[in-house]
Amino acid sequence: MKKISILGAGLSATSLIEYLLDRAEQYDWQVNVGDYDINIAKHKIGDNKRATAFAFDVNNGEQVNQVVSESDIVLSMLPASFHHIIAKSCIKNKKQMLTASYVSPQLKALNNDAIEAGVGIYMELGVDPGIDHMSAMKVIDKLRADGSNLEAFFSSTGGLVAPEYDNNPWNYKFTWNPRNVVLAGQGVSMFIRNGRYKYIPYQRLFYRLSETAIDGVGEFEIYPNRDSLKYRETYGLETIPTIFRHYQRGQKT
Repeated sequence: MKKISILGAGLSATSLIEYLLDRAEQYDWQVNVGDYDINIAKHKIGDNKRATAFAFDVNNGEQVNQVVSESDIVLSMLPASFHHIIAKSCIKNKKQMLTASYVSPQLKALNNDAIEAGVGIYMELGVDPGIDHMSAMKVIDKLRADGSNLEAFFSSTGGLVAPEYDNNPWNYKFTWNPRNVVLAGQGVSMFIRNGRYKYIPYQRLFYRLSETAIDGVGEFEIYPNRDSLKYRETYGLETIPTIFRHYQRGQKT
């Protein structure tokens, strides 16, 4: 039996917990869900016999190491600022770690330690970030295989609401912490278009809107999504003259 530990049982972990519990019997998994509020963890697992809930304090180093050492794989769904604590313990105990968050400077600094320990610290495995990167590379790799020359890369992502549930004035779905939506708009957005570098300060960010259309859904307003430039290296597009990643603010009204 494989032991899977999910640390953090908040809103963003709900679908993950349900997915694993639905398949726990089939794949012989024991799913352990820890949260600072044990009642939240208990609510998420219900009466599933393949799951246990426990109170978890990420600031308790002894408990962190115990939970990690007793797991086969650890999924950190904690706030992003705590991932490095879990990652250090996973490296120490030689356990694999997965999370949906961006690679922070603290986690990037652990890269060599993880490699030396033979431990995978898998980041950006969600919808955004995650599927956006995977779908981008699928398209890029196909074009390269076909012998195409890439001159521009555009991508859009965002919280789209199913039309039948679109009943809020923003026409926007908060699928993540609303605080992080605000934080995402506080930095300088950077991209390159036709060889010219563009830098949009946070106070002008939402004045630089453009539009995109999705077949069968409608038109959406989009704004520059933080630093597009760093993805030139990530996607192997170092010499491309245009790369522009957008975030969809909401449906155009």
